Amino acid sequence: MTNSEFRIPNSENRIRVLIAKPGLDGHDRGAKVVALALRDAGFEVIYSGLHRTVEQIVEAAIQEDVDVIGLSILSGAHLPLSEKILAQLRAAGADIPVVVGGNIPVRDHAALRALGVADVFPTSTDFDEIARGMRSVVLKTTANE
Repeated sequence: MTNSEFRIPNSENRIRVLIAKPGLDGHDRGAKVVALALRDAGFEVIYSGLHRTVEQIVEAAIQEDVDVIGLSILSGAHLPLSEKILAQLRAAGADIPVVVGGNIPVRDHAALRALGVADVFPTSTDFDEIARGMRSVVLKTTANE
């Protein structure tokens, strides 16, 4: 894929993504690697850093006017954290899609989607697949506007 494929249609703007590490999970190597891979693929990436609260993530996403939020969760708390972030986004009136990556058991993928998570990327997901998936999520969102 070329960098131009990661622009918003009919715009010169690159897709803006917030990569966030919610909660007490202290392992951020994977999130940083994904952030770098997305940057190299042409995305504009904002990285939250470790131990962010739900409120900090939602506030940063709104302030940075991101097109998609990528949550990196290895702690096993993906369901409650995703639910809280999606609820906070709705309460703020922010229509920003959320994707989740990390140690996400297959049995939880449907539950995450039922909450409103746009896509799920387990730890073994290829970087190109993550980039294509995020682009697809953003295109669906912009098509609905």
